[in-house]
Amino acid sequence: MSLKGKTAVVTGGGSGIGRAVAQRLARDEAAIAIWDLNGAGATETAKLISDAGGKAIAIHTDAADAAAIKAAADKTRAAFGPITIIVNNAGMTGFTPFLEIKPEAWDRMIAVNLRGPYLCSREVVPDMLAAAWGRIINITSSSIQTGAANMAHYVSSKGGLMGLTKALAMEFADKGITANMVPPGFIDTPMLRASPVNVDAFAASMPMKRAGKPEDIAGACAFLASEEAGYVTGQTISVNGGRYLGSA
Repeated sequence: MSLKGKTAVVTGGGSGIGRAVAQRLARDEAAIAIWDLNGAGATETAKLISDAGGKAIAIHTDAADAAAIKAAADKTRAAFGPITIIVNNAGMTGFTPFLEIKPEAWDRMIAVNLRGPYLCSREVVPDMLAAAWGRIINITSSSIQTGAANMAHYVSSKGGLMGLTKALAMEFADKGITANMVPPGFIDTPMLRASPVNVDAFAASMPMKRAGKPEDIAGACAFLASEEAGYVTGQTISVNGGRYLGSA
């Protein structure tokens, strides 16, 4: 699935799922811009890609800040040209009982997990329109399919991102631009390991008896970014090891 000649942005590409996605799209010959608040992590990802023979740059940016996003996009275009693939992966999580969620914590979660993808997509869609080709891939969460206790702010933010995905799919379907989402289900990442979840015990309760790997999500993103997925839009590819079997 060659992406040669395409420029892709992966937000939150400094570790975990974002890093795996960036590396996979680079293997498929896209030029990669890693946008991350974790500048050191982004630099490490870019080096891993470059050392493997790919093209990548790291840009320290806040994916929830409009001015920072514009500056990152300008740097990306200067290095690689128009941006026609974006993977909105940057996000935050939280575990707090509903009645203890402070308004400021709610607002920050929405800013990072929903406003950020809106701002990033708004910045790059004009490039896609000019090219009559584009791929918007949003990383949501299996929690929007099952619900999750003590995560109302997180689930709400990711549920909003699901709605944004479908709205963009409908609005740009006849412009050569697709918008799809991948809701990961229990993927072994640094973010998961830092959570209060007992990763190994929960993994044992899963149908596959193991946690997923970031590379599992990367594979789905690679397909959605490819020419082969040109007639796929507004869809959900649930990569969750059987955790959720519904169609939503």
